[in-house]
Amino acid sequence: MAKQAIFGKKNILITGGAGFLGSHLCDELIKDNKIICIDNFITGSEENIDHLLQNPNFIFINHNISETLDLENMKELDRFRVKFQGVQEVYNCACPTSPRHFEQNIVETALANSFGTKNALDIAVKYNAKFMQFSSSVVYGSRLPDSKFFKEDNIGQVNFIGPRSCYDEGKRFSETLVSTYKQKFGIDAKIARIFRTYGTRMKLDDGQMLPDFVFSALENKELKIYGDENFSSSFCYVSDVIQGILKFMQSDEAGPINFGSDIEYKLNDVAKKVIELTDSKSKILFRDPLLFMTPLGLPDISVARDKLNWFPIVLLEEGIQETIDYLKAHKLIIGMSSEIM
Repeated sequence: MAKQAIFGKKNILITGGAGFLGSHLCDELIKDNKIICIDNFITGSEENIDHLLQNPNFIFINHNISETLDLENMKELDRFRVKFQGVQEVYNCACPTSPRHFEQNIVETALANSFGTKNALDIAVKYNAKFMQFSSSVVYGSRLPDSKFFKEDNIGQVNFIGPRSCYDEGKRFSETLVSTYKQKFGIDAKIARIFRTYGTRMKLDDGQMLPDFVFSALENKELKIYGDENFSSSFCYVSDVIQGILKFMQSDEAGPINFGSDIEYKLNDVAKKVIELTDSKSKILFRDPLLFMTPLGLPDISVARDKLNWFPIVLLEEGIQETIDYLKAHKLIIGMSSEIM
């Protein structure tokens, strides 16, 4: 039996909580819960959680989830009374996701998808907590020639010894671990397959393109597309993905379930829209593709729509405008720490 939240609020563990998705998840869950945020800043950022550090219901632990985590012997967690109350939910978001620095993080990525997932699952087993695995669209492999949409029952095809295998095959293995633990220990474990997501707090000059588009446009610098004029993708705004994850966790569904936008855009058109919305004088420049940035398939989101009543509601132009407003507000700080090369 799971230890109930006898002191009013749930204890929720979020690994990778200082990252792009993790920090937005922290913002939502702290409204009604106590949050234990785990991160070691490989690709996450303290700036993403600075506004939460003074909140008495938020505790940050600088820890590599690929190493064993003993919550009950951490003094900083005493006020959450983990020994008595346990942990009610675990969200495993921890995995390096930097396109530009992908190659230097390949070992850390492989370990996060293996040992990191195992350690997070062990905590869920110990406290019989609900578990959410942040998986990825990369488990499906490359876009198919006969169909650009992926349904959840597509088993995919991934190169398990290729240069991207630490992430692509790593995400597949992490799903295997989750399903194995669910089978063995009977925990309430769920798998969310997240497609390309964008929004505030994405790192600049990191190969993510869309936030770099905005920052470059504000500076009237060239917008760089790592691909050709036909490079296309879908883009789902971060708030939509987080709301889908929260609905998923509270449901009886186990998944896997796709989360993302099923509308495709050419990167060239997205860059032009950014230039238009910022009234910029920037030009568009095409560069060689980055290893981590490859054309991926689009999500079939019929399961999320039918089972969770979820679908994206933020239009691309609205999301881009939110990103523009955020970067304008943080431009001075960001400009001192980032330079678009």
